[in-house]
Amino acid sequence: MSILVVGSLGLDTIETPFAKVEESLGGSAVYISLSASYFSPIVNLVGVVGEDFPERYIQLLRDHHIDLEGLQVVKDGKTFRWAGKYDYDMNTRETLLTELNVFKDFNPIIPESYRDSKFIVLGNIDPELQMNVLKQLNNPKFIVCDTMNYWIERKNEALRELLKMVDMLVVNDSETRLLANHPNLIHAAKIILKMGPKKLVIKKGEHGALLITNDTIFTAPAYPLENINDPTGAGDSFAGGMIGYLSKVNHLNDEELKKAIIYGSVLASFCVEKFGVDGLLDLNYLKIKDRFNQFFQITHFEE
Repeated sequence: MSILVVGSLGLDTIETPFAKVEESLGGSAVYISLSASYFSPIVNLVGVVGEDFPERYIQLLRDHHIDLEGLQVVKDGKTFRWAGKYDYDMNTRETLLTELNVFKDFNPIIPESYRDSKFIVLGNIDPELQMNVLKQLNNPKFIVCDTMNYWIERKNEALRELLKMVDMLVVNDSETRLLANHPNLIHAAKIILKMGPKKLVIKKGEHGALLITNDTIFTAPAYPLENINDPTGAGDSFAGGMIGYLSKVNHLNDEELKKAIIYGSVLASFCVEKFGVDGLLDLNYLKIKDRFNQFFQITHFEE
């Protein structure tokens, strides 16, 4: 089943206590699309870059069978840039630079050939733009959206309208508490489900993820790793792995959703082992399935 991804593309400068990379490929749409591409033969990407966006990154995306008809290239424009520095434990990050550039005026235009896409991932952009994307689509089957503290605080009314239109919201634990205005995650999740989405996934970083619906609560740990080099893009890689698996099986029951959460965690684990998107570049379905099986072994127990 076809996947549509709408979000940011950028050039990231990332510094950790162990290394530094400059102007590496980044952005929510990139991490989501690369992760999803290992499950789906059709990943359609909508985003915007400037003319300074390196051609090698365009080719990298095409090599992963990501369709770029929906990529806007702004003449004489400058690509979105972000720089961040991580502390030793990788849980604390300082943003050193944010230059929106062409992303500031991004208006997603969905090509006609994308409008029948069935699985939709709305990356972290203005909720008004996310709603505008949905108005351009023809009968999608499953809509996932992401958001952040900035939109929860500044575009709350629009976000509430968006939540009535989506099937799943993916947010982290602090965003969950902020949106629901409640400190307890489970109670906060129930408040958010009443806002419209049928399913909620709460990302908890190194502590895994929670899937909550009206009928189900499922928790998955993060995959245990000896080496974590860069957490950038882990949440988006999680979303891409999750939606990729769901599009592959084309079922949305609770059991498949649970497996999707694990596949999302698997893709996130590959992502953080290297810098930027490098951890997502040399995978295949067998490698992903093998780590999924390892995940099963370390979480399985007999009654």
